Amino acid sequence: MFIDRAQKLFLLAMSIGLFPVALSYGALPEKSLPFLYGIGETDLPTRHVFRAVMGLYLGMIGFWLIGAVNHDLRMPALWSVFVFVAGIALGRVLSLGLDGWPGSLLVFYLAAEIALAGASGYLIIRAACRKITERA
Repeated sequence: MFIDRAQKLFLLAMSIGLFPVALSYGALPEKSLPFLYGIGETDLPTRHVFRAVMGLYLGMIGFWLIGAVNHDLRMPALWSVFVFVAGIALGRVLSLGLDGWPGSLLVFYLAAEIALAGASGYLIIRAACRKITERA
């Protein structure tokens, strides 16, 4: 049952850890975007896009919390973490190649996303291996 507990804790940690990141994108974008990301002008379209990103994050966080408490949704929630963080990391790597190095906070985010993709992938593989050994 170690893997079940690890999956629950991982999904809870993802939810708690990304909640402030979600808010940093959209709660007060006119204040947070210049401070955290160096984005100067926060006109209406910019605020709209970042609030939509916040909504995406909050929606995913909600699903991860449900997956932490509902065993039937745990694997889909873990897969969604993997796809979410791996997709963002790939976009950041593409940007590194095309645009150069961003600020240190965004490089930290990239490192965290790579680590989280690895952790979620590990939990998915461990669960699959456990199912295989239980069937044998």
